[in-house]
Amino acid sequence: MWIALSTSYSNKMKSKEEIIRIASDVIEQETNTISYLKNLIDNEFAKAVELIFNSKGRLVVTGIGKSAIIAQKIVATMNSTGTPALFMHAADAIHGDLGMIQDNDVVMLLSRSGSTPEIKVLVPILKIRRNKMIAMVSDTQSYLAQQADIVINAFAAHEACPNNLAPTSSTTAQLVMGDALAVALLECRGFTPADFAKYHPGGALGKKLYMRVSDLYVNNEKPQVQATDNIKRVIMEMTSKRLGATVVLDSNSNLLGIITDGDLRRMLVSERNINNLTAQDIMSKKPKTIDENEMAVNAFHLMEQNHITQLVVLQDGKYAGIIHIHDILQEGIV
Repeated sequence: MWIALSTSYSNKMKSKEEIIRIASDVIEQETNTISYLKNLIDNEFAKAVELIFNSKGRLVVTGIGKSAIIAQKIVATMNSTGTPALFMHAADAIHGDLGMIQDNDVVMLLSRSGSTPEIKVLVPILKIRRNKMIAMVSDTQSYLAQQADIVINAFAAHEACPNNLAPTSSTTAQLVMGDALAVALLECRGFTPADFAKYHPGGALGKKLYMRVSDLYVNNEKPQVQATDNIKRVIMEMTSKRLGATVVLDSNSNLLGIITDGDLRRMLVSERNINNLTAQDIMSKKPKTIDENEMAVNAFHLMEQNHITQLVVLQDGKYAGIIHIHDILQEGIV
């Protein structure tokens, strides 16, 4: 049987001006909370970084309610930046999930009040297990803060909610402190873009970090003409290889230049008699090149900076092929 619950609030749409004011006030309130956090980065915060960095186990992050959701995000950030971490819901912990905690693990507990019933049950168990505890709280005089080995002060004076009830500013503070921890640990570990790529192999981000020019240009034809080839030969080569360009080589296969569709159009505009022209007469000397081992995203930036759509690819200094901007765009790298 359904029971209708009475409510004390009235549904009334606000004006656009009121909505804008409300949203602006929320952002200002949370901005003030974040700004104040800089004053709370202290020796306790540094000790937390040292403890996690030197741990032979993992970082277990736990919380209840909205804090549990923030805990999951912190875990995701830690794992992607080189700090092994896992999430444990504080309510589930006392119903079997404590089994996931190992002896060397550090446990970080998130709670604005630091006095929720689940936290009060969990903390004594962790103390018996002798796992080091980090408390991330808004109230540094709370039960959790008094019991923890290290306290990170994520103080939020007031929630952005007008009733000071819905977790808003407090969870934002937890999120920012979690990011500060993750980045501090990242820097301590000397975590590089190459390391980052190992944890993000999928999607555009992964491709940007690991895909190289050599992964792309090999799928293209390899247009090339000799310096003395006539214009008909140049046009046939460009048409058959379908890259909108061809390189010009000397008799020893050294790179002399490049001819693009644009070079052909400029030739037709400026020259009345093209029958006696050769490739070396219309080529652009010193074309932009890139080594095959360079990152594909760097090839894109080089093309973008020079307003071109192709780059000559070199392998050990010798012509190896052409990479086209469409090769990169099709991979979704940018």
